Amino acid sequence: MNYFISDTHFYHYQLLQPNDFAPRHFKDGAAMNQAMVDAWNARVDDNDTVYHLGDISMRPQNTPTDEETFQMLDQLNGHMILIKGNHDYRSLFKYLAKHNTMMSDGVMRFRFEDVGALLKFDHMQFYCTHYPMLLGRVQQIINLHGHIHHYSVPIAENINIGVDAPERDYLSEDLPWGSSLRGEEIIEMYHKKQADLANQQRKQ
Repeated sequence: MNYFISDTHFYHYQLLQPNDFAPRHFKDGAAMNQAMVDAWNARVDDNDTVYHLGDISMRPQNTPTDEETFQMLDQLNGHMILIKGNHDYRSLFKYLAKHNTMMSDGVMRFRFEDVGALLKFDHMQFYCTHYPMLLGRVQQIINLHGHIHHYSVPIAENINIGVDAPERDYLSEDLPWGSSLRGEEIIEMYHKKQADLANQQRKQ
C-alpha cells in the first residue's frame, strides 16, 4: 500500500514555540520526533511505500547531520520515495543513497525524486510535489504537496498532506498527529475541501 506525508521536520524544536505556521504541542523535540515515529510505524509496515514530499529534518541552527537524519529514517517502516524539499540538501540524498539497503522484497529502501512523482489511484492521478502547484483547469488530477504547513491553498485540487496541514481536519477518522495518509483518505479530504470551498463561495 502507498502512503503519503510531508514536512516532518524532525529535530525542528523551534516549531514547539507558539506560532501559527506549524504549531506543535510537545514538551521537547525528542517527544515530537517520537510521536511521528510512532504514528508512522502504527500504520506502515515493510511491505508498504511512503511518499515523503520533502523537508525531512531541520534545525535553523546546527542543521542535523546526514547521519542523524539517516538514523531517524532508519527507525521508520517501509520503503520510502523521497521528494526533495527546500530543506533537504543534496548531501543528505547522497548519504542516504550510499547507505541504502535492499529490503526483503528485492526493492531498495530509499528512492529519490528531485521534483515530483505522478501515480494513479482509483481513477485519479496524484501529482506529488513539495511545493503546491497551480495546475489550472484539470480533471481527475490532485496535487499532493507540503511546504506551507498550517496553511491551505484555496483550490480543491491542491491537498496539503504535511503533518501540520489544516486539510487533515476533513478526515472522518481522528488519526494520531504525524500519521501518513492513505489514498482513500486523500480522496476524502479532496471531496470535503471541494464542498467546503463551494459552500464558502455561495455565501459570498
